[in-house]
Amino acid sequence: MKNLKTILLVIIVFVFVGNSFSQIVSEDAKRKITIGADFFTDLWQNMPNNMDLRTINQGFNIFGMYNFQLAESNSFFSAGLGIDNHNMYSNTRIDNITADTIVFVPIAQVYQSSKINLTYISVPLEFKIRLKSGVKFGAGFKVRYLMSAKDKYIGDLPNEDRGRTNVKRKNISNTEDWAYGFTLRAGYKSFNLFGYYQISNLFQKGRGQEMYPISVGITLTPF
Repeated sequence: MKNLKTILLVIIVFVFVGNSFSQIVSEDAKRKITIGADFFTDLWQNMPNNMDLRTINQGFNIFGMYNFQLAESNSFFSAGLGIDNHNMYSNTRIDNITADTIVFVPIAQVYQSSKINLTYISVPLEFKIRLKSGVKFGAGFKVRYLMSAKDKYIGDLPNEDRGRTNVKRKNISNTEDWAYGFTLRAGYKSFNLFGYYQISNLFQKGRGQEMYPISVGITLTPF
């Protein structure tokens, strides 16, 4: 709940600051540059049989893109940079994190929690259509490099009598450095629906579950 409140606060601040800044930016600059943020939940695919995920696994992307107009049409090719952040909350935790193979083990549901946090630097590429009515469509491809893969576990540890403990680990092994997938947007003016379908796996082949996310949410582009 705390993280959801944080996401809502970020959305409010982003919209307020973005709209204020948009008022002093020329219309020509708005056509050439897009600054935006995606707010989404991840639908993780190919999970281990013993894993149940929380209903909402919130994440966000912040990006900037330069728009190249195609001839004199209402179509554009856009390229840019972004920072992507994903969270996975489940009833399992990673065991033997430095071993050759990542293994997820179940945890008790009461008074225990576990999450994985992933941060990427991304290069989004998109083809866009902007209609005079304000309706917009976009389809593209995104390449991402993993900057950080962390996990956090709050609860009891097996075979230890320390009671409730908080374990944070800053480096999950056996993750793929590169991730990539398709993106889709459709909306009106500053508000869009957003989707991302990753076609690469989170873990290296043979060294962990072949999991990958499908992200669904909204995009806000003040300009």
